[in-house]
Amino acid sequence: MRILFLTQTFPRSPVDTSGPFIRDLARGLIGHGDEVTVLTPHAEGVAERWEDGGVEVRSFRYAPVGSEVLGYSRSLSADEKVRWRAGLVTPLYLWGARRAVSAMLRERDYDVLQGHWVVPNGLVTARFADRLVVGTGLHGSDVFMAERAGVRSWVGRSLRRCSFLTGCSPELVDRVCALGFPRERAAVIPYGVDVELFSPDPARREVWRRRLGIPADAVLALSVGRMVSKKGYQVLLPLLPELLAAHDKLHVVLAGAGDLLDEFRRQTEAWSGRVHLPGIVLRDTLPDLYRAADVFVLPAVHDAKGNVDGLPNVILEAMASGLPVVASGISGIPLAITDGVEGRLVKERDGAQLAGVLGAVVADAEVRRAMGQAARRKAVAELTWRVVAARYRAAYQAGLASAGRMNDVA
Repeated sequence: MRILFLTQTFPRSPVDTSGPFIRDLARGLIGHGDEVTVLTPHAEGVAERWEDGGVEVRSFRYAPVGSEVLGYSRSLSADEKVRWRAGLVTPLYLWGARRAVSAMLRERDYDVLQGHWVVPNGLVTARFADRLVVGTGLHGSDVFMAERAGVRSWVGRSLRRCSFLTGCSPELVDRVCALGFPRERAAVIPYGVDVELFSPDPARREVWRRRLGIPADAVLALSVGRMVSKKGYQVLLPLLPELLAAHDKLHVVLAGAGDLLDEFRRQTEAWSGRVHLPGIVLRDTLPDLYRAADVFVLPAVHDAKGNVDGLPNVILEAMASGLPVVASGISGIPLAITDGVEGRLVKERDGAQLAGVLGAVVADAEVRRAMGQAARRKAVAELTWRVVAARYRAAYQAGLASAGRMNDVA
């Protein structure tokens, strides 16, 4: 198949943490013999065109340089509301993206066009449904945006022109189907993970421990994510004094940047010797951070606006790294974690349960070992990008069949 992606986020370099799953999906499709081109908006540090592991990437202009503020995790404030500058430039983005897709379709023939994030890109790609098979990929915050008053009806009209829909969480898919897409034609597909990049390596265990001043015999609980409300760190932080007092070898690392980072640093200042917030960790050093840890924790929540992650990539990276996972059992997380097997699932916002479960895992090295090994096995067997890309291909082929275009790619 010849596939065109439209996305507002794509890694700008090998170490960039913006949208790596889009790149990895594209590479996985290429591994099955498909051709993939990615359209992404221009921004500072983004080239006009480049090749990334066999993926052709092109950027498009939509505003003056100083006003290119959409995408790359810059559009939302704490993932709860649109930044005012991003809102102002959105019509220009939609116009620029539409022009870019039109130019690519004049240049060559494609079989499938997928807009990643229903808002904004699904609104653009649906306009081309009379020329090729189009579909939408759901990833999290786009669903929250799609449900907003004034956008819902526009999204519904766009969905009715789509031939397929993919999403990394049953909840996200159900919420968008409620806006106008047949549920039986939607596919819930978890993300994948690079099990070679993210893999256990005891020889690298001390790299980040030395960097952060964490003793070799400490039990390290790690979380990686943007410092925004839906990650649920506001649930975890009040539990730390009791957990640290009960487990004298426990250290906690919360890695990532975001709008709430400074506030979280102020809240944990009294425990700075055992609670570490190093900020953003680039992708080339991220595997070693997982290797330093003993357990991964992500107390994800629906934020005050109803925004929720689909299936956080960091959970899959932790699994591939051989870590047991303690996380909220919401959205797409149970697609990866079975309670009591690869980790433990807790109720959303239940601080008492989170403290009890995390404390029990911290205290039992054998439980951590068994769950970590199970997590690694599942990642290798079911969650590689080759396996996941095959499921995306099936969704594309179903869309082609429903449009009567399978003969075009036979």
